[in-house]
Amino acid sequence: MDFIKQAFNVKHEFWRYLVGSLIIAIFAVIGQFPFAIAAMIKYVSNGGSIDAMDEQALMSVLEPNLNLFLLLLSFAFGFLGLIIVVKYLHNQTVKSVTTARKKIDWKRVLFAFLFWGVITSTMILIDYFASPESYVWNFELNRFLILLVVAVLLIPIQTSLEEYIFRGYLMQGFGTVTTNKNFAYGFIFTIISMPIIIYLSTKTNIEFWKRGGFIGILLVLGKIIFEVLQKIDFFESTSYIKLSKALNRNWIPLIITSVIFGGMHVFNPEVGKLGYGVMVYYIGTGLFLGIITLMDDGMELALGFHAANNLFGALLVSADWTVLQTHSVLKDVSEPGQGYGDIFIPVFVVFPILLIIFAKVYKWTNWKEKLFGTIEAPVTENYKVLD
Repeated sequence: MDFIKQAFNVKHEFWRYLVGSLIIAIFAVIGQFPFAIAAMIKYVSNGGSIDAMDEQALMSVLEPNLNLFLLLLSFAFGFLGLIIVVKYLHNQTVKSVTTARKKIDWKRVLFAFLFWGVITSTMILIDYFASPESYVWNFELNRFLILLVVAVLLIPIQTSLEEYIFRGYLMQGFGTVTTNKNFAYGFIFTIISMPIIIYLSTKTNIEFWKRGGFIGILLVLGKIIFEVLQKIDFFESTSYIKLSKALNRNWIPLIITSVIFGGMHVFNPEVGKLGYGVMVYYIGTGLFLGIITLMDDGMELALGFHAANNLFGALLVSADWTVLQTHSVLKDVSEPGQGYGDIFIPVFVVFPILLIIFAKVYKWTNWKEKLFGTIEAPVTENYKVLD
């Protein structure tokens, strides 16, 4: 069964995915309480004032290994929320969110993990020997061993939660909703409203948005756009029908989840240091992970790749301007810049090569149907727990 289409066999009304996403977010926020409490206590005990406390102060006040453990703990809470949502809100199994195969293929997970782990480690070492002045030796055995335990236990949970949300849960959710006749309107609304929201965000202060300005603007825009389209009978037109058919394809949930995945990283310190151009990398990574999920009818390869990317990176090299500060082997002390090698080469060179390699190993065919094929609900939809 197709990876996206199997979601039609469970409770898949789109409101469930909205509520489910909110529940997962609440669990993740609850998981942040230990970090916030520990960081505030430490900050105050060091003589700091709560009034002067900011996010940067909180992120740097704790010992790096403890900081990493508490930050990653929220993802464990989020994963628990995901399991509850999938089981009780959708009447679905975690396996069916993972793959369309009869069982999860752990060999695929291991292959992608080891394959990308070796490559990313090799690239880091090559860069170290090519530009030794850009690094300092940061290895301390006792602290590294603690980092190793924390990273091995929790980083795969962090990366897996992100994959389950974007390449599994939401990929299937947005896939099923494309069959809804109102989806095309939602697409039009998003295309029109997003530039307006982005423009207004540059002209208003943060307090406006905290007071609900974002929701208010969306409601007003939604009413205006809907009434205009209704007045011109757009919803009954041939153009609307054609648009609906064009959007009812696999590439739509692929694009949507990749953009959301990239957007979730916009508050990372890397973006502040490198600029918004680095979003090309984050969105491109989302596209790559989404493509291998659709082509392989499961997210096992994405799970292994993402875990290796974050785990080996955290163990081997860190920098003062990255989101995770660790007692890694090396510390990058170079001044970062938006070079082609940092952003465009991974997205437009490395990832396409990896797609070719994975396609050869797993004998992928019918790319057009897998990536651009029509998403169709079964003739008879039966709500049941997938085996």
